Amino acid sequence: MPNRENAPLFEKMREHYERRPASFHVPGHKSGRGADREAAPFFEPLMALDYTEISGLDDLHQPEEAIREAQALAADCFGAEETFFLVGGSTAGNLAMIMSLCGPGDILLVQRNAHKSVLHGLMLAGAHAVFISPQTDGESGIPASVRLSDVEDALSRYPEAKGLLLTNPNYYGMGVTLRPYADLMHRHGLPLLVDEAHGAHYGFHPALPESALACGADAVVQSTHKMLTAMTMGAMLHLRHDRMDRERIRMLLAMLQSSSPSYPIMASLDLARRQMHLHGERLVAEGLKAVQRLRDGLEDIYGFRQLKHHSAQTAYEHMDPFKVTIYDGTGTLSGSELQGFLEEAGCFVELAADKAVLLLLTPASTIEDAERALGACEAISKEYLTNKQELPGISPNSMYKPLLNSVSKPVPMNIPVTRDMKNSVQDSVCVMPIESSAGKRSAEMVIPYPPGIPLLYPGELIQEDTAAELKRLAESGARFHGSREAAKGNLRVLTDIPEDTHNSNIE
Repeated sequence: MPNRENAPLFEKMREHYERRPASFHVPGHKSGRGADREAAPFFEPLMALDYTEISGLDDLHQPEEAIREAQALAADCFGAEETFFLVGGSTAGNLAMIMSLCGPGDILLVQRNAHKSVLHGLMLAGAHAVFISPQTDGESGIPASVRLSDVEDALSRYPEAKGLLLTNPNYYGMGVTLRPYADLMHRHGLPLLVDEAHGAHYGFHPALPESALACGADAVVQSTHKMLTAMTMGAMLHLRHDRMDRERIRMLLAMLQSSSPSYPIMASLDLARRQMHLHGERLVAEGLKAVQRLRDGLEDIYGFRQLKHHSAQTAYEHMDPFKVTIYDGTGTLSGSELQGFLEEAGCFVELAADKAVLLLLTPASTIEDAERALGACEAISKEYLTNKQELPGISPNSMYKPLLNSVSKPVPMNIPVTRDMKNSVQDSVCVMPIESSAGKRSAEMVIPYPPGIPLLYPGELIQEDTAAELKRLAESGARFHGSREAAKGNLRVLTDIPEDTHNSNIE
């Protein structure tokens, strides 16, 4: 095993940089010399290391030298047998993971509150999803984790399933211990796939949950850029055991990712790994000091409440301490209003929901960050909340809750409806106001963003409560991916499928 103190890819890039070579290859900016003059102070340092597959720097899609060594070190650090660097974020990993396992008509058991990339992977594979609905946390209204008993039920109904894909932790840091799920799947000879995009830091400190790999998962995708220090789009796909076809995954990644991958992103993955390999527990401990200062300080600010995990809660078993969800306990300010006031004070949040905002801290967060957020919250409290009465039992969220029973029938995950050259597809699609859409089937994927969890998938029956939630989101100014109409208060629906509010895809 290579020395974990090394960062082989970064070191090769630095060595090349120090030679001051003449560039007769792409990229065209020639190590930053061609950068726009106004932007040069920002971009030149980065562009100086923006290389391509030249001698000594290896090739992501056929790694034999520095990249191969860097990936081997990452596997050792995170507990995998083999690790692939991703330059297309966790999305590329989710697509490859699913498409390597499933073909047309195959069934995959899927946690319903999955990221849109999971559904896109199913669509590209032509697979069928058996959705398992998560439990909804009673305090917050947030969909959390699926029950083990529901997975057992799904396996008994659909023993032909190719595997199980879980999202753990969710966007808000809610999660479960995955070991029982891995054991269950392995007893059936099937793999456990985990979208652990928000859990790359798990397992590096006693205050954090175990990682999915430590719990026995077979394939795990982590967004190294979300909770660790890699650059945006930097992620990793980790594999263990022999239940996944590694050669097929390697081939798919070469198809799904750019043939000109970003060397700065790959080097940042190498360096983020080295940080955690050498100093992971200490770095997490430092970040947790900032978290504790923020949480303690919020307790003293009138009107502000924060979402906490209690032992009596059953929808999830643990919460990532680095995810701090706060809301106005007087019910005066909405989540978007809180976001606006915090941003006016220079504190930009991860997302705003109905009544809450999510503050995402990481091992790189500082006490100074916490103090700045507390100062902003104190000012908001004095300006808007001091004369208001705190309300008992107010829910911080009315986020999407899957209005389904626990286990669905197999749902064909078709590519969303598009216009063909003769415009014939459009004959079966119409646009209508959201409030009139209940009982119709969606012609598009509708994804409030963030967090990127689809509220509707193509062909799904639109329930009355779902239409009401979509209307509320549209009126609140929410952003949507997958739909150009939703933000305008409309939906594209299918017109050639009989309306039947009782004939859902879901049992």
